[in-house]
This record gives sequence, C-alpha cells and structure tokens, in this order.
Amino acid sequence: MKTRIGRAAAALVGTGDVVGINGGTTTTEVARAIAERQPPDDGKAPQQITIVTNAINIAGELTVRRHIKLVMTGGVSRLQSFELTGPLAYDTLAQIDLDYAMLGVDGFDPELGAKAADEDEARINRLMAERARKVVVADSSKLNARAFARICPLSAVDCFITDADAPGDAIAKIRDGGVEVIVV
Repeated sequence: MKTRIGRAAAALVGTGDVVGINGGTTTTEVARAIAERQPPDDGKAPQQITIVTNAINIAGELTVRRHIKLVMTGGVSRLQSFELTGPLAYDTLAQIDLDYAMLGVDGFDPELGAKAADEDEARINRLMAERARKVVVADSSKLNARAFARICPLSAVDCFITDADAPGDAIAKIRDGGVEVIVV
C-alpha cells in the first residue's frame, strides 16, 4: 500500500521541482519512488529534482543519486523518527521555497487537517507546508487518528493520496473541503 502511495505522490513531481519531504514510512516510499527514476543516459548532466528533507534515513537513501540534489535542513535528531528539528531546521526551511511538501502525518482529521504526535516535528512540518506551492499528505491508516500537535488545516492541503481502505465518509469530507483525493 505505502509503495503504491509513494509512486502516486512521486508521479506528481516533475524534473526541476523542489520537493520537501518529512520523515515517515510513507514519505520514505515517496523518496524511493523519486530516486528510482532513471535520468536519460545521453552524456549530458541529468536534470535534477531537488529534495529538501529533515529525515536522516531519507537523506541516506538519496545522497548517491546523481539526478537528485539533496538538501538537509540541519537540526537536532529525534531518535523516535530520524527527523531533525529545532531552530537549525526551522531557519533552513524559512529561507527556501518548495514546489511540493510531501508530508507523512501521525493523524489526519477530515475537518481539522494534518497532525503530528510531537510538537517540534509539527512545527517543522507546518513550515514545510507553508513554504510549498502544493501540500500532499498520504496514508489511510492515519485517517481519523488523533495526534497531539497540528501541522496544518485541511484548507492548506492540496492533495490527499490514500488507498482503498480509506473510509468513504472521510474521503467525502476531505473532497468537500476542496482537497483532491487520489485513491491507489
């Protein structure tokens, strides 16, 4: 399921785009799907996709990909999530613009929006969403799940990518909120 969601999210990204990706199992699949793209072998330098991440594990997977320009936010590592948080991460994100923010969340309320269990992660994820032209969140297992800290309201989300296990009533509420829903 998460692999299909990752591929669907990666399909939104074009060459030259700047993509913010936070930590999480679903967003790791997004990063892997972007990394699997093969640049043309025409002797020219490959056109890059820029990935900005605060996730150490995602950076480790992407650092050797020649068609990806990798930007790490810096910050203090959280053992529970492999994400970098704090003022260094915040300062980096505050200075850049993103085409997409691919957010893994701990909870997604069809009326209130995206949430995280940790307030420091929520703050970094919120800034990532604010710096992006389009915000994409994913994973049906997080629908209607409660989490402590708000990332962004439903009105800030452009696309919700999920799987067929997502409850129909929740999908309807998300669509009623003006969010594109992609079911894979």
